[in-house]
Amino acid sequence: MKSNQAWTEYCKSLSPAIVETCARTPVSAGGTSLARALHEALPDWQFRHALARGGWYRLGGIVDEHGQRITDNLEQWVEDALDACDGDIQQLIEENEGRTLYATRLVGQTHYLTANVGDEADNFLQLEIEDLQEMRAHRLFSNEPTTLEELVDPRGGNLNPLPLGLPYYTLRRIQHIGAFLTRMQAQKQEAAPIHRMLDDWSKSSAGANSDYANHWVIATREHLDRYHQPIFRAQPIATLPGDPPDFEAAPGTSGLNLQEALQRFDRAVGYPMAWYFHMLTTKAVPHWVAQSTVEDALTGFAYLPQRDVDIIRNWLHRPYAV
Repeated sequence: MKSNQAWTEYCKSLSPAIVETCARTPVSAGGTSLARALHEALPDWQFRHALARGGWYRLGGIVDEHGQRITDNLEQWVEDALDACDGDIQQLIEENEGRTLYATRLVGQTHYLTANVGDEADNFLQLEIEDLQEMRAHRLFSNEPTTLEELVDPRGGNLNPLPLGLPYYTLRRIQHIGAFLTRMQAQKQEAAPIHRMLDDWSKSSAGANSDYANHWVIATREHLDRYHQPIFRAQPIATLPGDPPDFEAAPGTSGLNLQEALQRFDRAVGYPMAWYFHMLTTKAVPHWVAQSTVEDALTGFAYLPQRDVDIIRNWLHRPYAV
């Protein structure tokens, strides 16, 4: 097993091939084609397209009315121009009167791809690739802004943004999830919810039947606090297409009816104990279900393996949510 640092260096070594693959793979071909192209470039790894999350944008640059680029960094341009005007936004507006300048934004989505390394639940590589398209957004200064935010990203903006080019793939990050979570756990002695979830997965019927990375990705984040100490965040995201199914049982349901509701949910999601992990994360399953399953087990109605009952009982004693 590689050390955390070794995984970091190894992931860096894969980046050039991934960047090249992104550059030559058209977004229009779709996520499955991206995964296939990555396998051709990195035959040692069978990356699987797990999830695409969109609906976001980030600020881009500035273009004029002819589409000529003024800058790639809207915020920096505005900050420098304001500094030159001693922070007087009205003076900045007057100095640019008569110019037709448009802000751009990068609209996109993030593709998560995973490749298993070993049997442990967190032992997988996770690749995040963005597909981006630059759009011409609002005209600068036309809304007579009084604040920096109103200038660079006004509410509403341009309701009819104009594409400035084709969408394209770009590498955001590749990491070994286990290495990230090890660094995260080193911060505190007590396991975070994500560590408990992965431990539960490994001990449960879910882990015995399928790999964690087949059903979940982990959105990670690292930043420095005010004392310049690293802070780590990890959020599991189910790779279901769409929302999880409705849990078809009313509070107080037990016995055979509850067993059937659990089985329907698990079949719809694709693995045993799916109801439990969605109870922890998506809130698709209410918490009363855990209590009822344990009560059924104590009365001798054993429709869950004992290892799963033990996990649920432990959760009832020490609840957590991810």
